[in-house]
Amino acid sequence: MSNSTSVPPAWTPPHYNAQLDRRLLGAAVSPSSLTRRERDEMYGLLEAYFEGTQRGRFEADLAEKDSVLLLRESQSGRVRGFSTSMRLATRVEGQDVVAFFSGDTIVAREHWGENLLSRLWAQTIFGQADRVLAADPQARVYWFLICSGFRTWRFLPVFFREFYPNPDTPTPVHVQRTLQVLGKMKFGDEYLQDLGVVRFRAAAPLRDGVGEVTERRLRDPYIAFFSRMNPGHAAGDELACLTEVSRNNLTRAGQRMVAADVEGVEL
Repeated sequence: MSNSTSVPPAWTPPHYNAQLDRRLLGAAVSPSSLTRRERDEMYGLLEAYFEGTQRGRFEADLAEKDSVLLLRESQSGRVRGFSTSMRLATRVEGQDVVAFFSGDTIVAREHWGENLLSRLWAQTIFGQADRVLAADPQARVYWFLICSGFRTWRFLPVFFREFYPNPDTPTPVHVQRTLQVLGKMKFGDEYLQDLGVVRFRAAAPLRDGVGEVTERRLRDPYIAFFSRMNPGHAAGDELACLTEVSRNNLTRAGQRMVAADVEGVEL
């Protein structure tokens, strides 16, 4: 595999829809299929929760992505959450590596704690991973994400058994190397290898009231670890993280997410 980004040529995003009287509908779509209204609503959400956003940067980021997971209100069709994703393909120490990178991700506050986006993400990414491994059984498949907020970071210990950086286990050398390759490949010199963070020249930190790490939250050892590993999170620094996309690496909660029937989930 070359050191490049790519889209599986035969991949068609699956679509998941609940009944019309449910609160939210979820769908995985290609960026090119998004309407102007959907793009406006996506950017509106981003602007509401992040400082320093720029419409041009949002559109450029969206254009490079392979898929978008959308949450819409069932009655109005208004976008209330989304996550973008792209596939990175490279070789690390002679082994094929495919990483699914999660870009902009936000859910409207009134839907925090609901799990449709998590279920949609799990089934979409694990379905793609299955296709990768069917074509290349020796490949290593990862979820590559960057986190400026503890809420995104907390998905890792909830759904995955092994993830890095990890408060209980030093990062293995091959994982460190993979993170370094992916970090430089995606972010160039904005990835600070020694710190393990991405520091954007035009950072977009979370707005006040969205993701403060309070003294009470620091009682959670995972949030405390995140704060230590990413002390600049309030200024928009993003902690680079990696976990293997493998069913053997899922917690029980993760197994339920992958196995769940997204269609018909009531939130």
